[in-house]
Amino acid sequence: MAGTVTAAAREALVRACAGRVEDATDTDLVGATAPRWVVRPTSTEEVSAVLHSATEHDLAVVVRGAGTKLAWGHDPERLDVVLDTSGLDTLVEHAAGDLIAVVGAGRRLSDLQDDLAGASQRLGVDPARSGTVGGAVATAATGPMRLAHGAVRDLVIGMTIVRADGVVAHSGGKVVKNVAGYDLGKLLTGSWGTLGVITQVAFRLHPVPAGRTWVTGAPMSQVVLREVVRSLVHSQVVPSAVELDRPVGGGDAVVSVLLEGHPEGLDDRAAEVAALLGHGAQRQQEPPAWWGREPVAGGEGADDQDALLKVTHELAALSKLLDALARAESVSGCRAALRGSVAVGTATVAVGGGADEVAAFTTALRASAPGFGGSVVLLEGPPGTTDFVDPWGPVGGLSLMQAVKAQFDPGRLLAPGRFVGGI
Repeated sequence: MAGTVTAAAREALVRACAGRVEDATDTDLVGATAPRWVVRPTSTEEVSAVLHSATEHDLAVVVRGAGTKLAWGHDPERLDVVLDTSGLDTLVEHAAGDLIAVVGAGRRLSDLQDDLAGASQRLGVDPARSGTVGGAVATAATGPMRLAHGAVRDLVIGMTIVRADGVVAHSGGKVVKNVAGYDLGKLLTGSWGTLGVITQVAFRLHPVPAGRTWVTGAPMSQVVLREVVRSLVHSQVVPSAVELDRPVGGGDAVVSVLLEGHPEGLDDRAAEVAALLGHGAQRQQEPPAWWGREPVAGGEGADDQDALLKVTHELAALSKLLDALARAESVSGCRAALRGSVAVGTATVAVGGGADEVAAFTTALRASAPGFGGSVVLLEGPPGTTDFVDPWGPVGGLSLMQAVKAQFDPGRLLAPGRFVGGI
C-alpha cells in the first residue's frame, strides 16, 4: 500500500509540473534531511498545482532557490519534495521611470542587478550569499546597502504567493504607496518559506549614484572604535554603508565607509570621513577585499567550515557586543571573527570549533545579548550543534507566530520545524 501511495503522489506531481519531477540525490539535502523528489515549476500556476497535490497526498515541501541557505536553521521535521524555483526566473517588468521592477522569485540577485544596470538603477539588497530574489526575501537577507536603502521588507511593494493548499494570493501592487488591506508581502518576508511559496516580487528600486568611494581606517582599538562609529553615525557625511571587520582573537578592528553621490561632492565628504577615522585612513575607488563578505574564523582557505551566527545590537552598545564576543571566546575555547554593518546594528560572526564548542560559544554570547540589546541566531554549525543549542534562541511573540502558521499552513506541510519554535 505504501508503494502505491508513493507512486500516486509522484504521478500527481508529474501532472502538476508538466513532468519536471526528478528523484532526489545527495545534492538535494536540506540540512541533513533527504527529500524524495525535486520539482521544477515554471509558473505560479504550476506552483499552485504542485502544492495542491502536496496537500492532497500529505507531502512536506521545502522551497529552494540557489540553495545557499539550506543548512540554516533547524532541519525540517520531515521532507518529501524540494520545490526548486530556478524556473521562475523571469524579469516580468522593469518600469524604469517609476523605479519599479517585478521579478520571478527564482531569478538570481546578480542577474537582476545586471538587468537594472542599463537604466542606472539597482535593488538595494546585497547579502554576502547572493542567491535568488525569493531566497533573499524569504530569509530577509541584507548587506551593506541596508544603511542607505533599508531592510528587504522596506523594498518589497508587492508579492504573489501560493498558500500551502495551492491557493494563489496577491499582496500590494506596482506602486510605492500601497495602504489598503493587510500587507501579506511583509508578513512573508523573513518567514523562511513556512507560510507560503513566493513566486513573484515587486520591488522599489533606487538610482545608481554617479560617484562612489570608500574610506578605510587603520586598525583601531575598541576604545577608539566606539568613538569613531558614534561620530560617523552622528556626522553630516551621510554614508551609504559603514562596515566593520573585527579579526579572530579580538585584535584591532578596521572600519570602512562607503560614500555615494555626485562626484564633485565626494572629495569634501571623504576628507571629513578620513578625519573621523583618524591617522592612516585611506581613500579607495574599490572596496576593501573583505567588504560584504562573511567573516572567517579558521583563516582564509581553511579546511574546516566555520559556524555562522547572525547578531543584532543597539548602535550605542557595539563595545558591549565586542566585550561579549571576547568572553564567549574565552568560555568556549572557540576562535571567532566578526563583520557587520555597525551603523545599522547587524553583524555576522564566524566561529571555529566543534559542535559542543560552537554551542557553548552561542550560549555564552546569547546570555550577554540583553547587555548589547540584541539577539543571537545560529545560522549554521558543525553537524550535531543543534543537539546542544536551539539555533533561534528566545523569540518574543512566539504564540502569535504559531497562530499565523496554523492559519496559513494548518497541515504543517511547508518547511515544518525549520523556523523559530519549531514552526
